[in-house]
Amino acid sequence: MKKLLYSLFNRETLTREDACQTLLKIGNGDYSTAQVTAFMTVFQMRGITLDELAGFRDALLQTCVKLDLSDYNAVDIVGTGGDNKNTFNISTCSTFVVAGAGYPVIKHGNYAATSVSGASNVLEYHGVKFKNNNDDLRRIMDACGFTYLHAPFFHPIMKTVAPIRKDLGTRTFFNMLGPLVNPAMPKSKLLGVYNLKMARLYNYLFQQDSNPYCIVHSLDGYDEISLTGEFKLINNKKEVILTPEMIGFEKCSEEDLYGGETIEEAAAIFDNVLNGTATKAQTNAVLANSAYAIQTFLPDTDIKDCIEIARESIMSGKAKNVFKKFVELSR
Repeated sequence: MKKLLYSLFNRETLTREDACQTLLKIGNGDYSTAQVTAFMTVFQMRGITLDELAGFRDALLQTCVKLDLSDYNAVDIVGTGGDNKNTFNISTCSTFVVAGAGYPVIKHGNYAATSVSGASNVLEYHGVKFKNNNDDLRRIMDACGFTYLHAPFFHPIMKTVAPIRKDLGTRTFFNMLGPLVNPAMPKSKLLGVYNLKMARLYNYLFQQDSNPYCIVHSLDGYDEISLTGEFKLINNKKEVILTPEMIGFEKCSEEDLYGGETIEEAAAIFDNVLNGTATKAQTNAVLANSAYAIQTFLPDTDIKDCIEIARESIMSGKAKNVFKKFVELSR
């Protein structure tokens, strides 16, 4: 590791194979905490290359718990995290809205690293017990069209580095990997990223197959469609910059999306959205992200029609019912 760190400090890059092998050794406990911390920090200082990202992905997929949920035509709705905006759980809310609308969701997520509440935090707060047994996950999926994969239960390497990530309290390249290593490999993706460089990297990777995808980035730094200003959208068909008004929403403020100081506060907002009692800005942010996930299933449907499909999922109580059923089956 000493030799490797010196080369990285000199701004040299890793081959795909070297990146893979290094991460496998980290997972095996071959390096000290200080060495791993230094290694992770390098990529925040100089950025990550496509080969490095692909190599790290290879390592996680080689060592992950295997699943077979391939017969579900599902979507994963996920943000990279690390935008330091401390929003409420917009992506997680959106998963239940999309599932409530009848579109299967297999979400891959984790505890928060840089904000108050990640997907795993808010679900665990509601009593969810995470599972990694294929039969259990399939049973839940069949019953409610949604299931959740808590990343450390499937990726031993992520579990190994979790304490280091928590102590750092900043984004690392593991934020970038989460959306790429869903063990179920769902066919569709809605991915929110925290900068345009990452959007380009993911776009290049996703273009290598024909599966539907949508990458979003709000130009003021959010890893989701925040409706606080212009946002970039990249999918199989186009790359475009949009405003909230162009898709039928009012612009909102950063304060409107604040997730609170505790998991309890974030969970209360989450509940309000699914209950249909959240603020207009909170609901609209969830509707926007849900709609673009729905559009991965309905690529020829106008986004405003997808928004109405998402809105009906909340207003009819279907999104809330999916969540309640999921919690009941996951205790």
